[in-house]
Amino acid sequence: MPPEMKAEVNIMPKVTQGDLESLPPEAREFIESNAKLCQPENIHICDGSEEENKKILDIMVEQGMIKKLSKYENCWLALTDPRDVARIESKTVIITQEQRDTTPIPKTGTSQLGRWMSEEDFEKAFNTRFPGCMQGRTMYVIPFSMGPIGSPLSKIGIELTDSPYVVASMRIMTRMGTDALKALSNGEFVKCLHSVGCPLPLKEPLINNWPCNPELTLIAHLPDRREIISFGSGYGGNSLLGKKCFALRIASRIAKEEGWLAEHMLILGITNPEGEKKYFAAAFPSACGKTNLAMMNPSLPGWKIECVGDDIAWMKFDEQGHLRAINPENGFFGVAPGTSVKTNPNAIKTIFKNTIFTNVAETSDGGVYWEGIDEPLPPGVTLTSWKNKDWTPDNGEPCAHPNSRFCTPASQCPIMDPAWESPEGVPIEGIIFGGRRPAGVPLVYEAFNWQHGVFIGAAMRSEATAAAEHKGKIIMHDPFAMRPFFGYNFGKYLAHWLSMAHRPAARLPRIFHVNWFRKDSQGKFLWPGYGENSRVLEWMFNRIQGKASAKPTAIGYIPADAALNLKGLEDVNLTELFDISKDFWEKEVEEIKQYFEGQVNSDLPYEIEREMLALEMRIKQL
Repeated sequence: MPPEMKAEVNIMPKVTQGDLESLPPEAREFIESNAKLCQPENIHICDGSEEENKKILDIMVEQGMIKKLSKYENCWLALTDPRDVARIESKTVIITQEQRDTTPIPKTGTSQLGRWMSEEDFEKAFNTRFPGCMQGRTMYVIPFSMGPIGSPLSKIGIELTDSPYVVASMRIMTRMGTDALKALSNGEFVKCLHSVGCPLPLKEPLINNWPCNPELTLIAHLPDRREIISFGSGYGGNSLLGKKCFALRIASRIAKEEGWLAEHMLILGITNPEGEKKYFAAAFPSACGKTNLAMMNPSLPGWKIECVGDDIAWMKFDEQGHLRAINPENGFFGVAPGTSVKTNPNAIKTIFKNTIFTNVAETSDGGVYWEGIDEPLPPGVTLTSWKNKDWTPDNGEPCAHPNSRFCTPASQCPIMDPAWESPEGVPIEGIIFGGRRPAGVPLVYEAFNWQHGVFIGAAMRSEATAAAEHKGKIIMHDPFAMRPFFGYNFGKYLAHWLSMAHRPAARLPRIFHVNWFRKDSQGKFLWPGYGENSRVLEWMFNRIQGKASAKPTAIGYIPADAALNLKGLEDVNLTELFDISKDFWEKEVEEIKQYFEGQVNSDLPYEIEREMLALEMRIKQL
């Protein structure tokens, strides 16, 4: 922290594990200055060992933060304070000298593309929160690597936290401990400071033994200083600072400076019956089946899908011009509701050992339960809801929180790709954008070229459940599925994507858009989805190989007649699935245009403006 943010107290806490003296000077200074500021009772430098993990879990059991789930091997349940259940966009900020470094200046109203806070306001906020915030608690020092240790694409961070839940979860989600410290040596690292904001003794009793401070929650990013500072929330997205905070917001800014891409994308490998393999990266907003696609069981005989990652991709062109991608994470932090043997059999095979569940329901025989699990309860087995109360279906509210999670090691997934930890990354040949669009948008279309593909990513929209005061569904703009995660001005982000086309020798991936969710006039889905989505991937695969035929339309290339393999599928109405209505697309173009003009304003690159005009002209000619 800068000098003005240091507290005057200079008593160093006792180091109960590890050796501060042996750390590189910058890491040591980071820990010592924050220990003086936050005043924990002890400092524990994490080594990531199994023995340490057992101790951390025991501490949490003792504190009543988690309980063991007797039905499974080494699985645990945490129930949070009901005020601390999700990422909080209104309290997630980026601090830069000028607002325009963080977001474009909108024509009217506030930016939907990130929240800026001035350096002065942040300094005040910091000084009212952090001095003495860890009193009576242990400060855990978590050295971690985002990406395989030693990969040229990986980055190191150090998180200081007073939450044992964060320690146990970061051990699953990142490569954490001694090896990460060794990889750091004297190199750069991202500085992460986190506190639940509940110094001991407590001023008021905890709810569910879950420490948090909702009134003062703040998640701040300082990209110029490579720092993340989070206060008041113990929930994953706000406290596991390697995840969205580092891997997207800070990494996207580093990527811009270093000439690569940090994206909210799954990575999958697909192999055809002849044994040829290709890798795709795909960006979907929430509730669009992203994890289901990353772990899909294809319905097409002879095809195989393997998972490299389900959430984040770091991608960089190598010297041969291939776009190489790594999954910077080491685990899955997945939404539990809706996960079942039908929707995602491979997730179900992954999550019942070495997993921390948060805010799901518990069965009386020591298991877990949630909406959409699709498993009847055995006779006599009862449920306790995420609110720690007896639950029956006539309660009128869900047994599991809609954002309840499993935090599970990726290595347990039965279809992890053999190259998922390859240091050089896997070569991406296709990029997929998608959204939940009940009307108007075809099952699949392909961009005409890279610039058009970047425009398609920028224009992404998806159906979402609106804030509670509006009942019903609205279509939200979510460019690149990155709307809550941009680390810098979205206009500059688009320019960065466009610049990839000018890299010497770059073999640009083809770009596609999919929509599994189109409905007919009766409100029924026109496409069966899940494993059948492999048919769409097959068409893309063959397009990349130059084998599948396509026909141009106003919005992009769609499969030519009979190019989409429907063998064994009945009652699929291709005419409706691929219909491109002039009326719908005129409205769509208008919405996108208004969004760009209002939100991106003068920072919109001219290439995107040109694509917008070209689309408008093509729609007029329909």
